[in-house]
Amino acid sequence: MSDKLENLYREILVEIGEDISRNGILDTPKRAAKAMKFLTHGYEQDLNEVVNGAIFDSDNDAMVIVKDIELYSMCEHHILPFIGKVHVGYLPTGKVIGLSKIARIVDMFARRLQIQENLTKQIAHAVQDVTGAAGVGVIVEAKHMCMMMRGVEKQNSVMTSSTMLGQFRSSQNTRNEFLTLIEKR
Repeated sequence: MSDKLENLYREILVEIGEDISRNGILDTPKRAAKAMKFLTHGYEQDLNEVVNGAIFDSDNDAMVIVKDIELYSMCEHHILPFIGKVHVGYLPTGKVIGLSKIARIVDMFARRLQIQENLTKQIAHAVQDVTGAAGVGVIVEAKHMCMMMRGVEKQNSVMTSSTMLGQFRSSQNTRNEFLTLIEKR
């Protein structure tokens, strides 16, 4: 972990008026630096590393969906969390991806400073790139602390963003099937 990051957190605490010699705050700069490194470790990952060869031959051409993937990210505008869920669907064309790898792709991009719209698109394009799918659909639903804790302070708003690629964009039937299946509880 970077001593520089720890020192920067110490400076922030001083700037907001905190007594950095106070017992409860003594190790806060170190803990905050360690937390920030963890929350942004997606910068240290790449798609090939995350997928780790878990692409398998398959004659399945029916839609594959992983829904309700937990999402924890940080907005690039205020460095505050947004939390929600991601739904990913794709149409295989001879290859399928290991189930856990979709969640790992979500985490890789979520663990970077981000706006939700870009996160949604990055996930979709990554799944498309590694699977060669005929289409990919991604929907992200999240609550943003920057809207809940500051500014307008609205507690119940949820932002929804979507990216549809290939047949998910060109075929209303494919898109409808995806939307219907992610809504079934």
